[in-house]
Amino acid sequence: MLYTEVVNDWGELTYVPTTLGNILLIVTMVLLFGLGILFTSKNRKGKEKKAVLSVKQLVFCAMAIALGTLLSNLKLFEFPTGGSLTLFSMLMICLPGYFFGVGAGILTGIAHGVLQLIMDPYVLYPMQLVIDYLLAFGALGLSGLFAKSKHGLLKGYIVAVIGRYIFAVLSGYLFFGYYAWDGWKPLPYSLAYNAVYIFAEAAITIVVLVIPPVQNAMARVKKLASE
Repeated sequence: MLYTEVVNDWGELTYVPTTLGNILLIVTMVLLFGLGILFTSKNRKGKEKKAVLSVKQLVFCAMAIALGTLLSNLKLFEFPTGGSLTLFSMLMICLPGYFFGVGAGILTGIAHGVLQLIMDPYVLYPMQLVIDYLLAFGALGLSGLFAKSKHGLLKGYIVAVIGRYIFAVLSGYLFFGYYAWDGWKPLPYSLAYNAVYIFAEAAITIVVLVIPPVQNAMARVKKLASE
């Protein structure tokens, strides 16, 4: 059995990965990186196939996941029904997309989501798992959309955060509407609820990213990662 049924403090029936389930999730995360190598390869006619992501770049992706996971556990505020305000955890997961492109960013985001599912699962429905842990975190890879433009990290981060917010709102509307505050309908409730922690962290991060020394440092790290 991959998951065991557990009744949480709210009286909800939730699903927590068993040891076998965690092993499968870890294998899935490793396979994602393997697929990253396979599908981000160039096939040159008459020449050997050369991977776009080098070993060093994959190490950068793994480091981003590790830092993002560490920071996601340093919570400034946490809602009892899911969602928490952290410092820069989303930024860490956005960096691979900015460094190496959208594909690498999405795979890194999904891998991070799988790790979050292992460490801190909150699953009520199978589709909610997909939206909250795979699609929402995978959307952070959209940071790579502006990787080559001026202020690309700032632009990409904003788009990535909006992407995660859209999936978080969708999940809240579909699966957590019964938690809506008195007098609130599910959609406005989900819009407000998820905006509190997602955009609060985003605002703090944006303030830091516009500081010139930080911009210069990020540019140097990107150059180091891409060489």
